[in-house]
Parts: sequence; C-alpha cells; structure tokens
Amino acid sequence: MSIRNTDQRYGHVAMSLHWLIAAFVIVNIGFGLYMGDLPRSDPAKFTLIQIHKSIGLTVLVLSVAVVLWRLTNPSPRLPSGMSRAMRLAAQTSHVLLYVLIVAIPLSGWLMVSASPSGNPTPYFFLFGWPNLPFFAGMTREAIHPYHEATETIHVWLAWSAIILVPIHVLAALYHQFVLRDHLLARIVPGMRSGA
Repeated sequence: MSIRNTDQRYGHVAMSLHWLIAAFVIVNIGFGLYMGDLPRSDPAKFTLIQIHKSIGLTVLVLSVAVVLWRLTNPSPRLPSGMSRAMRLAAQTSHVLLYVLIVAIPLSGWLMVSASPSGNPTPYFFLFGWPNLPFFAGMTREAIHPYHEATETIHVWLAWSAIILVPIHVLAALYHQFVLRDHLLARIVPGMRSGA
C-alpha cells in the first residue's frame, strides 16, 4: 500500500488518520452522551470529562494533520458513473465532516478556556494543556456568557456529528454493497478495491 493517495485509493497516512479520528469521534460522542446524564456529584464525572477533553484535543491535532495532508494529497477520483447529484452530496458531506472534526474540539477548547474555574485540561493526566488566552483576566461574571455560548455551540455541533456520521457510514455501505462501486474499499486497509 502506498503512503500517498493514488487515483484509485487512499494511502496509508490518509487511512490511518481517517480511522483514528473516526474511532475517537465515536468514543467521544459516547462519552458526551453518557456524561450528560451523570449528576455533578458523581465522582467519576470529573475523570470522564478530562478524558473527553483529552480525546477532543487529540482529534483537533489529528484533524489539522488531515487537512494539511489532504491539501498535499488529493483524494482518489470518484467513480466515473456517479451522478452529478451524488458527487455533490459526497463532496458536501466530506466538507461538513472536515468542518465538524475541527469545529467540535475547537469549540470545546473555547468552552473550557471560558470556564470560570480557568483550570487547564490535564491532557490524559500527563500534563496541563493550556487554555486559549482570549479570556485570561476576565471576572467570573464577565466570562460566564462566553462559556454558555461556547457550550451551546459545542453541543449543537456534536449533535450535527451524531446525525452526519451515521449518514456517512450508511452512504459508504450503500456504495460498497448496493452500487458495488468499491468506494468503501478505497479507505479500508486490505480491502480489495476491484479497480
């Protein structure tokens, strides 16, 4: 398998980044949904929140790597028989997914940075990930509206991913097993593309 993308298939780097980010996003969506129902008094909640934030920051770093890699490594061509509407849907959903994998963790980082406590994130309990400096020195009263706004944005973006990710998965399965155009095989290591 090639490290770089080809006309027919994603390369090793793109595949690895895709599946790492996919796994982290799915885990973090699960954490987010689970933590939302936990009372503040639950002793596990603090630890889960810190892991959720650490995973989110990891997704942010990997997402920046994906965007940079994508700029220097064009994606494989879409199947020649694909309709214009389906091409537009594929391109639009990919752009939206790229926006979400950057915007969700970035909004989370903004939310944490605007927290009245001002504590840095203990990144997997190894070191303190610094807050963004925009809110430094603000009083609790002044910072509170920013925290609320960024929390709302973070939640709405997360719900957008909860809707878009299954659509993306179902579309890939539809292409692979109904249309049989081998689209899914381009991103799955070891799967024959049929090209």
